[in-house]
Amino acid sequence: MPEQSAEFPRRIVCLTDETVETLYLLGEQDRIVGVTGYATRPPEVRTKPRVSAFSSAKFDAILGLKPDLVLAFSDVQAEITRELVSLGVTVLNFNQRTIAGIIDMICALARLVGKPSEGEALVESFTRGLDEIAEAARQFPRRPRVYFEEWNDPLISGIGWVEELIEIAGGAPIFPELRRCGKAKDRVVNPAEVLARDPEVILASWCGRKVNKEKIAARPGWSSIRAIREGQVYEIKSAIILQPGPAALTDGVRRIHSILGRVVGRGV
Repeated sequence: MPEQSAEFPRRIVCLTDETVETLYLLGEQDRIVGVTGYATRPPEVRTKPRVSAFSSAKFDAILGLKPDLVLAFSDVQAEITRELVSLGVTVLNFNQRTIAGIIDMICALARLVGKPSEGEALVESFTRGLDEIAEAARQFPRRPRVYFEEWNDPLISGIGWVEELIEIAGGAPIFPELRRCGKAKDRVVNPAEVLARDPEVILASWCGRKVNKEKIAARPGWSSIRAIREGQVYEIKSAIILQPGPAALTDGVRRIHSILGRVVGRGV
């Protein structure tokens, strides 16, 4: 069997941010010819052509870039994937939902562009950082109850990798049963149940929308939630937590750890 050319893929379109950041970290950014409109990391990516949102894409623009490969993510981009395949484009749709899945994605992408050892080094660095945060969190006097809100209408919570990162950072997610539910519609929560579970910390990250902490506090009955009473409501930028890639494993988890450290009196 002939060996795969080390040059393939030469022209990559990334429809989500995490594959963009991974390719930059691998030093393979010159392969990227088009990106999602949400791509922000690193800042240099702003010079790349924007060809998609998250659930929609400019198919003519993508075809015009003559990609060897398009990288997509999850069931949300399933229709985009289907349309591109019907147009004759090669698509790889990742579906990582856990920290282990993120690591697998990074390693797979590194192998794909001929940088397996660099991918392993990245993963080792991320794993070491997570271990250091977990060790610091073990010094917390307690693990505060945390409600993470990834969308506000309806309320959606429990996304897998975020719940794991909250635990590593020193918190106790209040909806642990939801983390195995891949689709957002299966992670819709009742506001009354949030109230009943009385989180000590509320972390919110509304994809593509600025969090309104005043509106969160004004929800019926929520004034009695401990996090609301004590002013422990925080926004986490979606770019560092809702993209299942390097940003979440670094800046995202550090941000959560810093917040929780202040809550329990161990400022970091």
